[in-house]
Amino acid sequence: MGTFTNDNSYIGIVGAGSIGVAWAVVFATQGYPVRLYEVATDRIINAKEEFLSTITELSKFDLIERDINSVASLLSIETELEGITDKAIHIQECIPEIKEDKQQLFALLSELTPPDVPIASSTSFLPASTFASDVQHRERCLVIHPGNPPYLLRIAEIVPAPFTSTSIVKKSKQLMIDVQMQPIILSHEKTGFVFNRLQGALLNEAYSLVDDGVVSTEDIDLIVRDALGLRWAVLGPFETVDLNTRGGIKQHAARMGPTYEKIGAERGTDTSWGVELVGKVETERRAKLPLEKWEERVRWRDRAMMTLTVARRKFLGQE
Repeated sequence: MGTFTNDNSYIGIVGAGSIGVAWAVVFATQGYPVRLYEVATDRIINAKEEFLSTITELSKFDLIERDINSVASLLSIETELEGITDKAIHIQECIPEIKEDKQQLFALLSELTPPDVPIASSTSFLPASTFASDVQHRERCLVIHPGNPPYLLRIAEIVPAPFTSTSIVKKSKQLMIDVQMQPIILSHEKTGFVFNRLQGALLNEAYSLVDDGVVSTEDIDLIVRDALGLRWAVLGPFETVDLNTRGGIKQHAARMGPTYEKIGAERGTDTSWGVELVGKVETERRAKLPLEKWEERVRWRDRAMMTLTVARRKFLGQE
């Protein structure tokens, strides 16, 4: 639930596109007043409609604990930038991926927003150092990148620039926890961060397979949706392969590593899994799941996928 320094504090969001509205849903459904800045008349009208439609749908699925009318009352639209900055406890920028526009906006926000307030970009690819290096009080600038839509994909990548202060990172992490987002703090900037680098690796291979004439786009979607995606709905890629091979991820790397290295070489990529790297991953996995509990976890995985399969059939009308 939102915690405020005074009755007039709020979350400021810049840009009423799909991500801006989605962030508004995330914050408002957890009790935070939201001021959403937008100047385009059509977007102002559409943003209100999208916000109400989304919280209505979430309520139908019992994904909002609060009364829907009280949530709706927490959103206001502002047409002046000063209207979202004077008493903000957090600013979330959600404009298009144009570096020059972000540079100009962050320069303005840094002048209007109190120095201790985080100014975060929702950018999917651009590190904060590419657009916030020259702004006033740049130590409170960073990236907080959500999955889309964030009100369902409850993770947020927190990506500090080299100049971002530790206190701002901690404050941002706590805010994400408060709104029931799982914060993933990157140790340093990396173009595309983690979410899109992982997604991009799969997309690159998918495009290449289509280009090679191996398979259709429809069949790739089918493989991911009904096979890989079903497992990934309950397991990450490391745990997936850890449970796929008796003996765990170390055995999987020994058996499959050379093949994946060959596949990478076909695409001109060095994907060798060195002994030290595999050892590091193995150590982390065994700390999470001792081998003596491997079979129990495999049974848990199967039950989880059975539950998802039943739910999908019901939703898709396949019963």
